Amino acid sequence: MKIGFIGLGNVGGKLAGSLLRNSMDLTVHDLNADFVADFVSRGARDGKSPRDLMVDCDVVITCLPSPAACDVVVSEMLSEVTEGKIWLEMSTTDATEVRRLGQEVIARGGAAVDCPVSGGCHRADTGNISIFAGCDRATFERVLPILTILGRRVLHTGDLGSASTLKVMTNYLATANLLTCCEAMVTMKAAGLDLATTYEAIRISSGTSFVHETESQVILNGSRDINFTMDLVKKDIGLFQEIADRAGVPLEISPLMVSIFEDGIARYGARAQSDDIIRRLEEATGLDITAPGFPAQMSDDEPEERGYEVVPNR
Repeated sequence: MKIGFIGLGNVGGKLAGSLLRNSMDLTVHDLNADFVADFVSRGARDGKSPRDLMVDCDVVITCLPSPAACDVVVSEMLSEVTEGKIWLEMSTTDATEVRRLGQEVIARGGAAVDCPVSGGCHRADTGNISIFAGCDRATFERVLPILTILGRRVLHTGDLGSASTLKVMTNYLATANLLTCCEAMVTMKAAGLDLATTYEAIRISSGTSFVHETESQVILNGSRDINFTMDLVKKDIGLFQEIADRAGVPLEISPLMVSIFEDGIARYGARAQSDDIIRRLEEATGLDITAPGFPAQMSDDEPEERGYEVVPNR
């Protein structure tokens, strides 16, 4: 099977790397020619354009920074969609938009799947990330062999668009957890507690979480290098707020989170690392929330394994 991959950024480059590492027939495209050249040097082919990828490949995967970017790319590919072609959307995007574009692909005889990932760039790099997949069951069965190379745990979420809705929810929860971890560590420092001890107290208690055990470490190191920027956080939690607004759910915490990241962007820039949001509290208190012995980057110590489908307990 010939696979095309469009979007070789922080997440996409690592996902495409898993395909290449597992000897898949891979063609790539990105606006950054250096990213493409790197993949070509490792055995991939240069896809030249989205249109060319759809002509040459059986499956085209997109992993792009915004719904607008996805619209541009898919619109260019649509004329070349034929019977049997598959479009896999791995971006974190708007469910309404992915359904609209997916229906256009399906109307031309192709198949469409929204399959965003969750678990951080460090797990995307090792093929151990989790994947949600929204599509009909027959299409899911067709793409599962690819998804189990790209990720470890694969969940069929229902119809096209369902995966994107759930992914936005998970990013909302992760962001809420990040903000509470920041507040907890700053408050403990202000109260005179040792930060390494604070980290362990959270880690071994009911207060722990995936976000704490990963992102709190790079916060305490001082690198704050999460490979995810504030503008992307604002996009994702904004998408979650839009879902709630459409459903008539009067959220209280979500609007505050959006305003916090709007302030962070105004202070530090849209491309600041998302974990730099703790600087707002450091500046307000004059405290330094760092400690020795923590890593500068997150790493995945799970061995790479072939993925599998996660089946809900109904």
